[in-house]
Amino acid sequence: MTGPAPDDTLVATLRAAGCVFAEEEAALLAREAEDEPALARLVARRVAGEPLEQVVGFAEFLGLRVAVEPGVFVPRLRTTLLARRAIASLEPGDVAVDLCCGTGALGMALLAAVPGIEVHAADIDPAAVRCARRNLPTGRVHEGDLYDALPASLRGRVAVVVANAPYVPTGAIATMPPEARDHEHRVALDGGADGLDVARRVIAEAPQWLAPGGRVLVETSAAQRLVAAAHVTAAGLDVAVASGDDVDGNVVIGLRPRS
Repeated sequence: MTGPAPDDTLVATLRAAGCVFAEEEAALLAREAEDEPALARLVARRVAGEPLEQVVGFAEFLGLRVAVEPGVFVPRLRTTLLARRAIASLEPGDVAVDLCCGTGALGMALLAAVPGIEVHAADIDPAAVRCARRNLPTGRVHEGDLYDALPASLRGRVAVVVANAPYVPTGAIATMPPEARDHEHRVALDGGADGLDVARRVIAEAPQWLAPGGRVLVETSAAQRLVAAAHVTAAGLDVAVASGDDVDGNVVIGLRPRS
């Protein structure tokens, strides 16, 4: 789509609103707008603090264009570490599950990188489920609470479970950037008192769903990863911890032994 070209006034407006990458945002908004009135509406939403990805309706994730809807968690750069670690564990024919899927960006990345896998996704937020169904194959996005949403036929067959579960401690929600705090549903952010309420459940129930040799990969903060790793060990899984300084990512991995 080719819309009106960004001008200095647009860049200045975005910069005054606190947009760090005002030039890049101006170019994107101008490109996505059909005409000047449409551009004005997009700019007004961005200046009001709405995340850029929700304004334009998509996010870039590992080279993919992921549909994003209002209220739904926007894929972060740090989560590319989780995606890459999961991709390295998959082979054609495997089953993968994206829990707390949000837009389904992780599931999309797995499908794009490893053709021939079967990907299922689940989220408890109806808005996220609706959005993910735009990004993933028909019939593979399920609404419900973690594993309870999945078809029972997947039990014991899953090669990889990925979960970018909410991991912000409840007390820290108020300190988050307004873009996330005010425009992404709280259920996608709030991880309870220590931020690990949902992650603990993902890890504890994983052994029932993983195939022998299967893995569960959960994103955490740097401060949480050792505690999360202890939960992996308590679940009877072999544990590994990965971090990526280039993307500020942290992933705790649990491996179900083959015997």
